[in-house]
Amino acid sequence: FHQHPVLLPWSNLLSLDLSFNKLEGPLPVVLQTPDIMCYQVSNNRLIGEIPPWLCYLNGLIVLDLSYNNLSGVLPQCLGNFSYGLLMLRVRGNKLSGNIPKTFMSGTSLRMIDLSDNLLQGSISRSLANCVDLEFLDLGNNQINDTFPFWLGALPELNVLVLQSNRLHGGIREPKSNCTFPKLRIIDLSNNRFTGKLPSRYFQCWKAMVFVNASQLTYMQDILPVFSPMNMREDVVGIYDYSLTMSNKGQMMAYEKIPYFLTSIILSGNKFDGEIPTSIANLKGLQVLNLSNNNLQGHIPSCLGNLINLESLDLSNNKLSGEIPRKLVELTFLGSFDISHNHLTAYAVRRLKDLTSYSLM
Repeated sequence: FHQHPVLLPWSNLLSLDLSFNKLEGPLPVVLQTPDIMCYQVSNNRLIGEIPPWLCYLNGLIVLDLSYNNLSGVLPQCLGNFSYGLLMLRVRGNKLSGNIPKTFMSGTSLRMIDLSDNLLQGSISRSLANCVDLEFLDLGNNQINDTFPFWLGALPELNVLVLQSNRLHGGIREPKSNCTFPKLRIIDLSNNRFTGKLPSRYFQCWKAMVFVNASQLTYMQDILPVFSPMNMREDVVGIYDYSLTMSNKGQMMAYEKIPYFLTSIILSGNKFDGEIPTSIANLKGLQVLNLSNNNLQGHIPSCLGNLINLESLDLSNNKLSGEIPRKLVELTFLGSFDISHNHLTAYAVRRLKDLTSYSLM
């Protein structure tokens, strides 16, 4: 591919996958294939803006433009050009502008990943129309907004990543009915949130109370394409959801996301007050990171009830008192960081079997 777009000649093309190559130039054009359902060109060196002709491919179920060098404004039409679109993934580019305000009722979207771009403005309220949405990643942008509590009405939302933006203000608690009923992973790190931790939300996130780790299944979609040659649906392949998040003191890339993975990452904000005891209800929780805030008071001993916890990071706060003895019951704990607080060491010898820990 060169600086001029390449027009692909196949008129019966239903699926195009050019991912993980060294292709350069603008996006390859598929205007002669109006029935195409999968357009995947991730992990190349493609440049230029997202062209208007993409919005005429109203039969798409997968659009993956991630990890290229695409620039310009994110087209508003991406929110409503295809009722059948399941996955929209443009992460890892240089796209700017606002999140589309055009996500429509009746959309089939299950996964939206706009992370690692230069998007600005607020979080589009039209996302509330995506009632089948399971995965939303808007991390590493320049979004300036408050916490989108209204996303809690989405009945299928499993993963919400808003880290490294300019989100601010307190996290508004649900007033009556619980929200975010299926949320298992939430990452709000490196923003400007203030106020108390959302204790009522910790009571509501029922999907983190019990996790069945005995059955290894992943967040993915099986992609069917109807073949006019044999009048039946053919399976094109399996599309795995992926995620990068903080775990055990480092950023970890999950090329596949296990359904049993549970995580609350609220680090790098300005939360204050005490750690609410309601968080101990989430017995299926595996990763808890509240580091780099202004939290005060004691570490609640009831955190020892988080029997599936593998990583606990409370570092760089203003916590005081003793390290609760009950934490020694966390037999799965592999990383424990309470450094840079005002704690008195206690039960340190019982933590010696940890993969890593820091009490400095």
